[in-house]
Amino acid sequence: MKATINWTGNASFKATSGSGHEIQMDGPPDHGGENLGPRPMEMLLMGLGGCSSFDVMSILKKSRQDVTACHAELEAERADAIPAVFTKIHLHFVVSGNRLKENLVKRAVSLSAEKYCSASIMLEKAGVELTHSYEIREA
Repeated sequence: MKATINWTGNASFKATSGSGHEIQMDGPPDHGGENLGPRPMEMLLMGLGGCSSFDVMSILKKSRQDVTACHAELEAERADAIPAVFTKIHLHFVVSGNRLKENLVKRAVSLSAEKYCSASIMLEKAGVELTHSYEIREA
């Protein structure tokens, strides 16, 4: 897996993934940025949400659940000192579908957190307190 990061002026950078996708990152105006894109730490948080959501949906599909929507809400706390690392992150999944089985949704979230999500497991090993919750909505 590869990526490149190119400075595009002020506090702005263009990230390009090995698969050719680009995203603009930028800093806030009080740090020389123009707010043209997410901050790098926001990208890290979004990556965690994407990684875990990918796992949850994959597991639910394999469990033959009729999922119509799934979204993850992430809330993070950071240290007050520099480096301002993440100290706590909570992922809350909202899974909608037809006659979803709660035990299978719970299992999907647990398996992602404990076994499959590389981002989640890496952050936990670095000392970040990760918690997960879910709710099920009928479509």
